[in-house]
Amino acid sequence: MRQAPIVIAVYATLAITLGGQWIAAKLGVTAVPALELSTMRFAISAAVLVAACAITRTPVPLQRWRPIAAAAVCGVLGFNTLAFVGLSLTPASDSALIIPTTIPLATALFATLIHERLTSRKLFGFAVASLGAALVIVGGQQGGSESSASRLAGDLMELGAATAWAASLTIGAVVLRKETVLGYVTGMVLIGTALLLPLGAVQQGYRDVPTWSADTWLAAGFLGVFSTAVAFVLFFWAVHRYGASLAAMVTYLTPIATLVLAFLILGERPLPLQLVGGAVIVVGVRLAARRSRAALGQAPVTI
Repeated sequence: MRQAPIVIAVYATLAITLGGQWIAAKLGVTAVPALELSTMRFAISAAVLVAACAITRTPVPLQRWRPIAAAAVCGVLGFNTLAFVGLSLTPASDSALIIPTTIPLATALFATLIHERLTSRKLFGFAVASLGAALVIVGGQQGGSESSASRLAGDLMELGAATAWAASLTIGAVVLRKETVLGYVTGMVLIGTALLLPLGAVQQGYRDVPTWSADTWLAAGFLGVFSTAVAFVLFFWAVHRYGASLAAMVTYLTPIATLVLAFLILGERPLPLQLVGGAVIVVGVRLAARRSRAALGQAPVTI
């Protein structure tokens, strides 16, 4: 019970930082190339995380570079390439609903490979939530816009991004059995940044970076500091404490935060069927999250 306020604070912070990333990213990709923005996001995050390791004297587990590199390929290169390019084709509200609702099911399936139990109740809950995600995607196609084909392509990219992130969470669950969260995340982000650098140079070669507006730098800064450095550390803290599949369910909090932010900042209005899908998602995650308190265990908290 003494950990309850910490858990609530962590999950609330994650909802805001993960929800806000789609608003900041949407604002950024309308002004600069998507992959360039994604690369800059991780470059900023890498600087913040290296400084945090230096201040706290936390070592980066370089001896575990192989699994960390695999996590970077999935969770940084794969996730961000698909997510940011997809975001340039689909509204932020679609991205914020599709990715958070797909990650838990994909993670639960991947986690069975590392012997995390997939109960029938959890599986049913994920199935219901996935139905809600499908309604979100179908609902987005009812807008009658000429760009519906592009929107569908963007939605499919977001599904691929969610699968890549789920794979990264599963790898992280294994590495974090022996390593600190901060050291692991720093290593993953450093490798991921190196992998993204060539892709970010494809369109403009970074020649336009000096001309970025203050708003674009603000978006990149929010993405790098809060939606990456802070969010990744908190996310993998949850993975370390509760396991990959249960921690992934924190992403179900993201759509609520993002839809509100998208409405207030971008003026995007979710379509009726998307709202129905959101309600189905809530029911599904409630079913999937139900488990005995004893099952939560007493895993140590190591940041």
